[in-house]
Amino acid sequence: MFLKRQTEGSVLCTSCGVLVGVKDETCYNCGRRNPGLWGYGPAFRRLGNDMGFVPLVIGACVGLYALALLLSRSNMQMMLAPSTEILFLLGASGAVPVFGYGRWWTVLTAGWLHAGVLHILFNVLWLRQLAPATADLYGAGRMIIIYTVSSVTGFTLSTLAGAYLYWMPIPFLRGAQFTVGASAAIFGLLGALVYYGRRTGSSHAGSQALMYAAVLGVFGLIFPGVDNYAHLGGFLGGYGAALVMDPLKPERIDHLAAAVVCLVLSAGAIILSFVTALPLLLG
Repeated sequence: MFLKRQTEGSVLCTSCGVLVGVKDETCYNCGRRNPGLWGYGPAFRRLGNDMGFVPLVIGACVGLYALALLLSRSNMQMMLAPSTEILFLLGASGAVPVFGYGRWWTVLTAGWLHAGVLHILFNVLWLRQLAPATADLYGAGRMIIIYTVSSVTGFTLSTLAGAYLYWMPIPFLRGAQFTVGASAAIFGLLGALVYYGRRTGSSHAGSQALMYAAVLGVFGLIFPGVDNYAHLGGFLGGYGAALVMDPLKPERIDHLAAAVVCLVLSAGAIILSFVTALPLLLG
């Protein structure tokens, strides 16, 4: 059984990696409570340093993208882009869904949806590179929190800009009427890596992440259709979440609990989006 519990012997602390007793209440090295996760620590370690989060996100994003294409049928757009109606159904965010239909929870769901094959391909590639690196530095639980918080802050900023700055003469300053994609959360991971560099003095990690963010930011200003407000909000959200959780302090068990809550809320928000939008589309 994959999640078999270890009831005796020693395990590695899930925060600092030193050897502790499986029944120890506190790690003698870093002070983490329940360092062996009640005997389930070895099972979670087999999922990788991100505890299986990257495969979960990639699988969910690809699955939802495939579902969106299937539901779009003849309304599918160029570059294998799902129709706007189907993205609305599954939880797209932006000024129209949030202010037009009161679907405020879509700031949680939009990061799991994508508007085209290149859109999802590039985001998956960035996620595979940045999420494990962030988990190495912060721990899996805090990485998931950073990912979720930055996605929410990114789409919140984009939605507000779309509602109140739609009159701006320059397109990339108008915000979004409809918006989806994991890039807000990806910018949040970059923000967390930049903060890690500033907090720890690791110039390599911080400067490389800042360079990536700058290059992607310039890319967004040049090419049309890029949600720059979501990127900016995601970066600020990731930086702020990292500041609050402080990478120099060990990850705690409540971080893992909060990470599970983030995933459950995201899944529930996707279900809520589908249930509430279906009557609107069928009617």
